[in-house]
Amino acid sequence: MQHRYLFQMSQTRLAPPGPCELAVIGAGPVGTSLAILAAQAGFTVTLIDGRPSTDENSTDTRTFAVVRGSWRLLMATGIGPELAGQTTPLNGLDAEDGGTHWFGAPHAAFSAEDLDRDPNGEPLGQMVPAGALQAALDRQTAEVPGLTWLRGARFSGMTTGPAGAEISLEDGRMVRAGLVAACDGIHSAVRNSLGLRTEGRSYGKSVFAADVTLSRPHHGIARQLFTPEGPFATLPLPGDRANLAWYMKAGAAETLAKLPKNQIEAELNARFADFAGEMRMDGPPLSYPLVMQIAEKMVGPRTALLGDAARRINPLAGQGLNLGFKDVGALVDVMTSARETGLDPGSDTVLAQYQDWRRFDAAATAMGMDLIDRAFSNDNGLLKGLRGLALTAANRIAPLRRALARQASADQAHLPSLMR
Repeated sequence: MQHRYLFQMSQTRLAPPGPCELAVIGAGPVGTSLAILAAQAGFTVTLIDGRPSTDENSTDTRTFAVVRGSWRLLMATGIGPELAGQTTPLNGLDAEDGGTHWFGAPHAAFSAEDLDRDPNGEPLGQMVPAGALQAALDRQTAEVPGLTWLRGARFSGMTTGPAGAEISLEDGRMVRAGLVAACDGIHSAVRNSLGLRTEGRSYGKSVFAADVTLSRPHHGIARQLFTPEGPFATLPLPGDRANLAWYMKAGAAETLAKLPKNQIEAELNARFADFAGEMRMDGPPLSYPLVMQIAEKMVGPRTALLGDAARRINPLAGQGLNLGFKDVGALVDVMTSARETGLDPGSDTVLAQYQDWRRFDAAATAMGMDLIDRAFSNDNGLLKGLRGLALTAANRIAPLRRALARQASADQAHLPSLMR
């Protein structure tokens, strides 16, 4: 079965592409889910995927916190059965200020109980292994009618005009599309080809990430400890396992990730065993630099930016990928509405609707994560008092706690239809 699947992908890659209504460039979770959902909505779609056909997703050891609204969108793609048994319900969020305090560390806790009850009893979200998610989306991509998957095809350039866009691939082929979705990441070649500028900064920090086995149950709770150096978070995985993220000074995370397993464990447990329990490494670690980058515009001629092509934010609270899924839902809704009213989905008018819908939410989330990082990553006496009040209020004032839980879990009425 696996050999036949690879053969089908190879045949798709070699097939000459025809004109389509939507060309999606970039085949990570955001691009692949968009391609599937747009095709299911009746649009002709071409997915331009730069990965070679033999690429293995199992090498990606990250784990994504997919919140409630984003999980609903992913389930609409049809990948639920593929992920059965591989995800962990996210039952709650717990944040604690780890600085020095006279009367104990303030904290705030949220759970599914803080959201409106529903007959399905949905948790706040799901913890999803990155490799399993991508593999499930890939298998669904190969099955959806109306979707042409060009594997091993790399974007080279693009020209746009009143009738559509003409995309050049590195192998010399051309793809014609009415609308182009740039889902090709933080260094987006599509965004750069259009001359769309970005703003941002480096945090001067890196993140150390690894899967660990815990000495005590996590009960599906994602926990975050704010220290003067930066946050330390544990995200629940199946069994008594967790994916951890430790924010460190630039270079420190990279150095730690290169140490032998026993030295990494000794460092983690010396610093955080009281908070998380004893930890044992359960896979290879990784590290990556922490940056914020936001595109000045989310649209260009015949083009919409989604996910990391539109913005890369502080991964605090795991909102980055979830913002990308909001982009997906919004673009599908805008395209569908345009078709129903006889408008061109790739026109400036329709693209302006997409940008108006997504720009403020994305920018506000980016600024919010940046503000939280600045406020908590220090031991300033005045800020400690203010953030202690903020955490206490969030924990004790029920309407505020419910509002924050709805925002964090993407469970609000104004969100795209696929997320409601």
